[in-house]
Amino acid sequence: MDNKTIFFRVDASYEIGTGHVMRCLTLANLFSKYGINIVFICRDLQGNLNYLIKEHGYKLYTLPNGASNQNFPQKLENPYEAWLSVDWKTDLLQTVNVMKNNPSRSCFIIDHYSIDSKWEELLYQLVGKEIIVIDDLANRSHFCHILLDQNLSNNSERYHDLVPSNCVKFIGSPYVILRKEFMDEKINLRNRNGNIKRILVFFGGSDPTNETLKTLNVLIKSIYSHIHIDIVVGNSNKNKEAIKLLCKDKANIHLHCQISHMAKLMNLADLSIGAGGTTTWERCYLGLPTLTIATADNQVDIINLVNETGAIYHLGKSTVVTSELIEKKLNLLMENPLNVLKMSQNAYKLMGENRLNSFIEKVVECLNDTN
Repeated sequence: MDNKTIFFRVDASYEIGTGHVMRCLTLANLFSKYGINIVFICRDLQGNLNYLIKEHGYKLYTLPNGASNQNFPQKLENPYEAWLSVDWKTDLLQTVNVMKNNPSRSCFIIDHYSIDSKWEELLYQLVGKEIIVIDDLANRSHFCHILLDQNLSNNSERYHDLVPSNCVKFIGSPYVILRKEFMDEKINLRNRNGNIKRILVFFGGSDPTNETLKTLNVLIKSIYSHIHIDIVVGNSNKNKEAIKLLCKDKANIHLHCQISHMAKLMNLADLSIGAGGTTTWERCYLGLPTLTIATADNQVDIINLVNETGAIYHLGKSTVVTSELIEKKLNLLMENPLNVLKMSQNAYKLMGENRLNSFIEKVVECLNDTN
């Protein structure tokens, strides 16, 4: 039997968040249906999701946390490179060492803002594996055979000078990485009328800027006691105990931690309050109107573009958004259900038909052609 393997180089941490690992797990589930072996290579960073990868049944190789590394360079070409906790060559060589223990027909998927063309090209020289890159930023060059960027952009050529000319590119929201639960939920998508009777709050698995607590300080007020409120946090949220305490004894507020039924909660909600990132596309796919707060600089451009379509209302960056601003805009939407309905319709139209399967098939084809 022909043994085929896909390696994922991806990390989660308090600083990185959980979205990169979550979307790679979604891809892993899709590739495993083709009988392909899945191997994750992740660094042991604080706030990681390594336990979740194991729970999914995938092989995991853990790279050591280099936080105490005295030789780590102080000046970095790529500001995200610090997320590796080691210099890029150390990360690469540790990764290659893992791959040498797995002789098989394989390819390599990288989903990491810290990694660029110098890492990728040297990997190819050392192991000769086809390289697939998942990116959102278009802020650095890549040496890859296939590129996936699921984000909306007003510049269709933004990777023109950043990848090799023969790189196959899958760019735009039609290629958004969605878990099966979202596909299933869309079949049973309910009709919204713009009235807000149920609110979903989710700021990613780690919520490093503590927007959940900021939003919760609004929603615990008695004027919202008639609204069913779902609060979702990840295991890596450092403030989950404080959030749990604030939700206690509030009959209308329901706290969920590290759940697997997010799509169901999105379908049930009339409005969401949350961050940017991958969740933006999940909400739009199910037509869920949202008040957004940017919790990282790399979310701003995408959120602004989606805001221009009328699918969301963007409040601003976390550093300037206050509880008072959240309350003011929430009350305005509650008084204008037709505006909420229009947001839902715009969100739904933005996504269109999902074509991620064409990316999956291309990677499988690439793997089959590998010697």
